[in-house]
Amino acid sequence: MNVTLRQLHAFVAVADTGSFTLAAERLFITQSALSALIKELEGQLGLRLFDRSTRRLRLSETGRELYPQIDKILHDLNGVIGEVGNLKALQRGSVRVAVPQLLACTLLPEVMAGFHAQHPNVHLRLVDCAVESVMARVFSGEVDIGLGPERDANSDIDATPLFTLPFLAVMPPGHALARRRRLHWDDLSGQPLITLQGQFTELLVSDVGEAARGLNKEAFTQVTFMTTALALVRAGLGLTLCMPYARTLVEQYGLVMRPVGDPVVERAFWIFTRRGRSLTPAAQGFLEFLQTRLQQPDGFT
Repeated sequence: MNVTLRQLHAFVAVADTGSFTLAAERLFITQSALSALIKELEGQLGLRLFDRSTRRLRLSETGRELYPQIDKILHDLNGVIGEVGNLKALQRGSVRVAVPQLLACTLLPEVMAGFHAQHPNVHLRLVDCAVESVMARVFSGEVDIGLGPERDANSDIDATPLFTLPFLAVMPPGHALARRRRLHWDDLSGQPLITLQGQFTELLVSDVGEAARGLNKEAFTQVTFMTTALALVRAGLGLTLCMPYARTLVEQYGLVMRPVGDPVVERAFWIFTRRGRSLTPAAQGFLEFLQTRLQQPDGFT
């Protein structure tokens, strides 16, 4: 049996109007095309759906029994199609994003607020977590998207570049190094450094290379969250390193940032998604909004 939607729409139109002429006008087809659709449907079902005479057209007994069910099928289908349209137009949907804590309290809130202003019916859920667990949240299906610095490759995760930014040194405004507009890695020699746990410190030392020889790696204080590092810096317990997008938070702690060069060490940030799984229209829309927002001149401030 190969019943088509056109045949079902033709059946309901004739049943509603009681006329082939009016039903054909409703469907914007010729009367002969409508008659052919009804004949095909009756042939597929092996049932007579209408009783015809020279004076009247009415549903057969079988047609009366089938009409409510077919009408409901078409109504439900229209609802589904309408829902698909809402999802594509971002009138509905949800987006779950995992990000490191520093991104969660600096860059992401403004981006989320801008997206929400344009798409108020899309629900946004932010999962703030340690850097090392971002990809795990994506892999488990807890979130649709993960954002964070580059990490070891994972065959189950797709990684797409998002942005690349340089490290800046963070210190109290009264620190001796704060008087300089730009620092070298040698300037940090002998300074207690507060860094993040995990691959953060390993990658940093590796990228700095020969210029890191003077850094006392044994004296690094490693913490889980950048907010902890900033609080320790404010207390005068050392310096830390972070990305330019954290400037507003750094200033809230009453600290200043200075670029560090020779070499300039940059960190790439990526979009993480589960390999082989397509994003929902809402999640795709959020990513496109994020990428557009970061391309603007004030994208990281």
